[in-house]
Amino acid sequence: MKQTRLAPLVGVVGCLLVLVSLGLPYVLVRSAVGSAVGTYYGAGALNPLVGGIFALVAAIVLAAGRDERTDPPLAAGIGIALGFFVVVVVAVWAVTVPLEVVVGMDAPTVMASHRWATLAAAAVVPVASLWWSRTLGLV
Repeated sequence: MKQTRLAPLVGVVGCLLVLVSLGLPYVLVRSAVGSAVGTYYGAGALNPLVGGIFALVAAIVLAAGRDERTDPPLAAGIGIALGFFVVVVVAVWAVTVPLEVVVGMDAPTVMASHRWATLAAAAVVPVASLWWSRTLGLV
């Protein structure tokens, strides 16, 4: 597969990982799912679901640029910007959510590292977009 088609595909996969990661607490939390997850997502300075919206838009733009329905250099630039916003939103949330909220949920112990796994998935989006920009000769 050509590098110019692989890089945006990695970006789309990163966006989908962010969306799956944001939906995972709704599956893993055992008691009072809506209120516990709502508290978990609302306890930080920013709600990470805003980053999920940016990730969804970035996935659409990257897929359109990969299939050349959108100008690939423009799509790569938008992917960098949206990916940066996803990382910032998720990072601010991950740093500011109190540990008591995470520990107080009736969920598996894997939820303790959920914030950081979501941040790692979010970092894939701008990195893949930068990689795509480089393969297009823009950077």
